Amino acid sequence: MAAELIRGKDIAAAIQKELAEAVQQLAAQNIVPGLATILVGDDPASQSYVGAKNKTAHALGIHSEQHNLVANTSEDELLALINSCNENKAIHGILVQLPLPGHISESRVLSSIDPAKDVDGFHPVNVGKMLLGEQCFLPCTPHGIIELLRRSGVTTTGAEVVVVGRSNIVGKPVANLLIQKREGGNATVTLCHTRTKDMAFHTRRADILIVAAGVPKMISADMVKEGAVVIDVGVNRIGQSESGKAILAGDVDFAEVSKKVRAITPVPGGVGPMTITMLMHNTVQAAKMVNKIAL
Repeated sequence: MAAELIRGKDIAAAIQKELAEAVQQLAAQNIVPGLATILVGDDPASQSYVGAKNKTAHALGIHSEQHNLVANTSEDELLALINSCNENKAIHGILVQLPLPGHISESRVLSSIDPAKDVDGFHPVNVGKMLLGEQCFLPCTPHGIIELLRRSGVTTTGAEVVVVGRSNIVGKPVANLLIQKREGGNATVTLCHTRTKDMAFHTRRADILIVAAGVPKMISADMVKEGAVVIDVGVNRIGQSESGKAILAGDVDFAEVSKKVRAITPVPGGVGPMTITMLMHNTVQAAKMVNKIAL
């Protein structure tokens, strides 16, 4: 029996409909959520991501300001722009597109963002609050994964979850969210990485397998338990069609694994759409918080 497709595109559309309604309710109180995106350099993938974020913001009625800086922009110039956005009352959320050029300190830049406007959830204050289970801005991709599972009826309580990948953007935070003592958590989590011995031993135990390793098709069918739920975070360019369109593959061998599991996310159209949607969610939350409106 073919696996159920967990279509992030459809779930993201449903959430965006809810957000559009929330933005309309705020507009009735003369409040317009504002998002500032900052892009340093001309990396095509980053330009595409930032463009998609601004397009989604406009579609939802969120005020969006895009700042494009040249690659040799100094760290001090970038920090000055962030400080200006911190002080701008029309801006509720600030996103600095990563990665940054090598001459700029990523940690210094992320720490310079006002935690109350850190809608990416990367500021040390928000990371610490997430670890403690306190209210904060959750990082967008991990939060999107939790929403995918929740809205697809996948129970995490008591589940054996294996996360492959230990990045600060996906692996570490999603593992932390899944062990929290609340809805969408209460799982038993194993975190695997490049130094894990016999990774397949762990992945075969997973009721829920989340893969964010950045290696095309690294998870084969023999590494997955029958009836598991698989969330594939990977988006890898493996070629180009005759028309020039990129050929993408996830970190999971979709064709083979989908024959064995209960549910799986496609690539593209799975986790990706959720990331931008949760960024919009955080921006709306930020506007509510500063105006003391119940979340």
